[in-house]
Amino acid sequence: QVQLVESGGGFVQAGDSLRLSCVASTQTYGSYAMGWFRQAPGQEREFVAALSSKAGNVFYSDSVKGRVAISRNFAGTTLNLQMEMLKPEDTAVYYCAATRASTSTYYISVHDYDYWGQGTQVTVSS
Repeated sequence: QVQLVESGGGFVQAGDSLRLSCVASTQTYGSYAMGWFRQAPGQEREFVAALSSKAGNVFYSDSVKGRVAISRNFAGTTLNLQMEMLKPEDTAVYYCAATRASTSTYYISVHDYDYWGQGTQVTVSS
């Protein structure tokens, strides 16, 4: 079992950047596929970005493609989400997620993930 703790959220202006981090209780490279999701008030949790357990394969939702980058640190204990050119519609609680895997496959469904962090709030003002 892995515990996940997100940080880095905040209140920013449209066009600003933010870097979210998710610290895992164990090394994840080769053991867990990772993902970022977000949930705005009154809406369902939606996929943002995914990273495979091995090979570094990534995938992004159309709404953020070209503006965000998901990465894992060398030690495999921290997952990052670098977000640029933020928009008001990016406002949401952002969640880090993990699922046991040892392949080059990434996962984009909420139902694919077994472990979740508590979330970090991102608010983008226009």
